[in-house]
Amino acid sequence: MDRTESLLNAPTGGPPATVPPAAPVPEPTSTPADPPARDPRWARPALLGLLTATGLLYLWGLGASGWGNAFYSAAVQAGSESWTAFFYGSSDAANSITVDKTPASLWLMALSVRLFGLSGWSILVPQALLGVASVGVLYAAVRRWYGPAAGLLAGAVLALTPVATLMFRFNNPDALLVFLLLAAGYAVVRAVETASTRWIALVGVLVGFGFLTKMLQAFLVVPVFAGVYLLAAPTGLGRRIRQLLLAGLAVLVSAGWWVAIVELVPASARPYVGGSQHNSILELTLGYNGLGRITGDEVGSVGGSGRPGGGGGPFSGQAGLLRMFDTEIGGQISWLLPAALILLVAGLWLAGRSARTDRRRAGLLLWGGWLLVTGLIFSFMSGIFHAYYTVALAPAVGALVGIGVTQLRRARTAPGRWRGYAATLVLAGALAVTAWWSWRLLGRSPAWQPWLRTAVLATGLTTAVLLALLDAPVTKAFASRRAARGDAHPLITWPGGRRWARWVSAGVLALGLGAGLGGPAAYALQTAATPHTGSIPSAGPYVAGGFGPGGRGGFPDGRMPGGAEFPGGGFPGFPGGGAGPVPGGTNAGRNGAFPGFPGDGRGQRGGGMGGLLDAREPSAEMTALLTADAADYTWVAATIGSNNASGYQLATGEPVMPVGGFNGSDPSPTLAEFQRYVADGRIHWFLGGGGFRAEGGSSASAEISAWVTENFTATTVDGVTVYDLSSGTQG
Repeated sequence: MDRTESLLNAPTGGPPATVPPAAPVPEPTSTPADPPARDPRWARPALLGLLTATGLLYLWGLGASGWGNAFYSAAVQAGSESWTAFFYGSSDAANSITVDKTPASLWLMALSVRLFGLSGWSILVPQALLGVASVGVLYAAVRRWYGPAAGLLAGAVLALTPVATLMFRFNNPDALLVFLLLAAGYAVVRAVETASTRWIALVGVLVGFGFLTKMLQAFLVVPVFAGVYLLAAPTGLGRRIRQLLLAGLAVLVSAGWWVAIVELVPASARPYVGGSQHNSILELTLGYNGLGRITGDEVGSVGGSGRPGGGGGPFSGQAGLLRMFDTEIGGQISWLLPAALILLVAGLWLAGRSARTDRRRAGLLLWGGWLLVTGLIFSFMSGIFHAYYTVALAPAVGALVGIGVTQLRRARTAPGRWRGYAATLVLAGALAVTAWWSWRLLGRSPAWQPWLRTAVLATGLTTAVLLALLDAPVTKAFASRRAARGDAHPLITWPGGRRWARWVSAGVLALGLGAGLGGPAAYALQTAATPHTGSIPSAGPYVAGGFGPGGRGGFPDGRMPGGAEFPGGGFPGFPGGGAGPVPGGTNAGRNGAFPGFPGDGRGQRGGGMGGLLDAREPSAEMTALLTADAADYTWVAATIGSNNASGYQLATGEPVMPVGGFNGSDPSPTLAEFQRYVADGRIHWFLGGGGFRAEGGSSASAEISAWVTENFTATTVDGVTVYDLSSGTQG
């Protein structure tokens, strides 16, 4: 209807011949990025299908992984029996030492165990449910500004990212961290819409609880959240600043209450803070488990360099710009990472010089900033870095792919002959790059499903070419000329004309998306079908130069990734860096193997059961020995290292003291404290094996081991060296 028709149809009662002057146009409250007022009918069934499929992927066969990471499972077991252990995150119910993290993730799992009883399934099921919830929250966050199609694609990418499948079926803190940060991202979206003080304060609360889950990693996204709100919230600058200060206060309160309690309670009335050298949660936050991960200055660490500016240590890969694409990490997260970066740039180009409050640009800055800031810190951090940390990137990758694909698809109809086609070419290019990179990643496991590599590449490149051809201006011009002459083009202008052409183009795009998701989906399915245990799990099949499937905490052939050894061929913490006795009686293995790890050349774990990074189930004979007269002792046993202790504790259900904490490098207990516990009859057995002292850490565990060896008689039970501390010293 033109201007004349609008005037003719104007309501009566006013002067129809007079056109009122144009009023100033207020700043829009919505942008082209806003979804329709009502979702299409297919949106809710599609979301239900996505969440159901995600639940099946994350829950099916969940109990096959047993205790998963026994280090955390032992703490969950302790928290299910002692509320003190629950609050502090203690490794044992007798509260000798905590895990080396803040305890929020343990709280959920311990509550599940209190509800369902102790089992691998009851420990892992909260993690899987957090995964399903994370997919739903990401859908909701993306859908609000970009529509249900973008939200569904974003959720599917997150669900099928291999490292996400791994961590939402495992009991590390990362599952809760991702959920909390995603919820905070959703709260940022809601806050930006109306400059809501309530929503931006909720962002601070959620980030604060993220700190209680995995400490400073939760703060990596804070500059992005604050920057996006400061830029795009539709209110004055002064109010935006005041609201962000309030959000900062919310972070401080929600994260600081627990820290304050731990610092203020006398050390004698609480467990030792694991991972610290001076029994301080602030030291742990700023040192070993905080800034030390970035600088490499991690006193008491085994896996990091132990020195500022180190290269990340043997567990971390080579720091640098391409770390996210390397042999160990590439298959975990990088399948769609190149596409996400391409689509981020394209989306910002489409947004152009939008208004300050433009939501389309704000969303791209939110998810793009999340990806770039977190990804670059992960790439260049010099301390301990594990491949599974990259699950924190998966929501941003999913959001950018979902947003980018749908925005470029809509841009096909932009004014101008070539502007819309440029969007199609970018989309086709992103698909081609994804197909090529998937081909490269699948080539790192050449013996695993070799047909998939060719299928993904061929399908991806073919659909990229078809997308480019179907939307080419010359193709459309040719179809228009044939239609004007009344000819029926066999591919473009059959009955239904443009409607059918759109369906063909959409079908080609769907096939291309299937090709792009084929590689990560296959890895995700393989990951879900494989039990995972130990402290360094890894998604997907075995990759040459990386960890094997299952991530058991050992290395193929008993060696580190790439066949590397520790400097000098020995183990840190021993004189000269050479092989020597491990505290508790375990001797170093051959061929550069870690003591007590698979492939140590002896066929058994000499002197002890567990290793630094994993735990094993003790024999029935050993379990019976430990549980006999257990009620008479505070700890049925003590042994070096948390993982070694966790295997015994989970098997017996009784407290086992992890001397020295995770690495055996914490001064907990000191030799004098241990001697007092023994004199008071609080520890029954001392068990050989376990961790070894790290570079720069305390020597207390070695001193305790030497004192026990010198003063008590050793016996062997099922290949494990044991000392009866209740029998009195030899002298």
